[in-house]
Amino acid sequence: MITPTDETELAAAIAQADGPLSITSGGTRGIATAGTGLSTRAMTGVTLYEPGALTMVARSGTPLDEVQSQLVKEGQQLAFEPADYRGLLGTNGAPTLGGAFASNSSGPRRVQAGAARDFLLGVRFVDGRGTVLKNGGRVMKNVTGYDLVKLMAGAHGTLGVMSEVSFKVLPKPECTGTLVWEGLAPAQSLQVFTAAMRSPFDVTGAARVPSQGDAPSQTMIRLEGFESSVQYRMQQLQKKLQGIAQPQSLLDADALWRMVRDVEPFHGQVGAVWRSSIKPSDMPAFIDRIPGDHLVDWAGGLVWSLVDPSLDLRGLRGGIGGHSTLVRSANGVQPFARFEPQPSPLETLAQGLRTEFDPRGILNPGLMG
Repeated sequence: MITPTDETELAAAIAQADGPLSITSGGTRGIATAGTGLSTRAMTGVTLYEPGALTMVARSGTPLDEVQSQLVKEGQQLAFEPADYRGLLGTNGAPTLGGAFASNSSGPRRVQAGAARDFLLGVRFVDGRGTVLKNGGRVMKNVTGYDLVKLMAGAHGTLGVMSEVSFKVLPKPECTGTLVWEGLAPAQSLQVFTAAMRSPFDVTGAARVPSQGDAPSQTMIRLEGFESSVQYRMQQLQKKLQGIAQPQSLLDADALWRMVRDVEPFHGQVGAVWRSSIKPSDMPAFIDRIPGDHLVDWAGGLVWSLVDPSLDLRGLRGGIGGHSTLVRSANGVQPFARFEPQPSPLETLAQGLRTEFDPRGILNPGLMG
């Protein structure tokens, strides 16, 4: 395993590589490709933090816990809620900032705040030639190179290896309120999501957790802000939805939202895990069509599925649009491609980008096509 400690060493390692490189950061996401391992986990440290400007700059291998501990002291947070999949994937290590942005890891608050890529202001990275590139800036007003900054988010290290990222942060809310309905069918949960998201109450989370043992399913709506405002909006939303059922009202139920963010109901469970991005309105039909257990996030737009390892979820999806990623297979066997094949025009574009940034094809080869 090659573990550079700074950007210079990272550039040299890539430039001198005579074969494929398997790029990782904290090693918690269970993604591995053929080739020599290269990890950015030794490239750590916050290099700039300006709480008043809501910006931070840090090296890509910086553990998320280190970033969040600094933010908490200033009453701030990573609003995109990057997930911790160690329990889901059975991995070790520590989730890192670079890993969060490289995978565009985005939790329940995406329905209101946006995805990880929406918080990325600038990047420094090393391409497949070993050349150091930078794009974007360190302040929210600087949008130079906007498209390239966003392109790196979700590329999983196939276009370049990030060495440093600058990003915006947001104030941590004073209070969190959660409405919980038990035992609703998927179609009823969709009713709740639709009404809540169309309301003026600034919903920051809309999810459905499947039944677990004797515990019924839970449909959840989150509201955040000042406590008096949260309580008022919870009351008004209950009135708006009183025709469905009477929910429980909980304050500061952060553990419930961590459960959704980290897909905790599927930890230690036997089976393959798929992650599907679909139209929210298709969620009930999707769950009805795919045998297994399903955790729903993003008001129906994201479905995590625990299914039989032999099941071709993409094939069963049929006419339901979107895309499905095989996040966890069983017994180390990968019977289906991890990422869904792209339509020909998009694949041509993606291949062109990979050729431009990684002409030797050494960065996580084969991972995304």
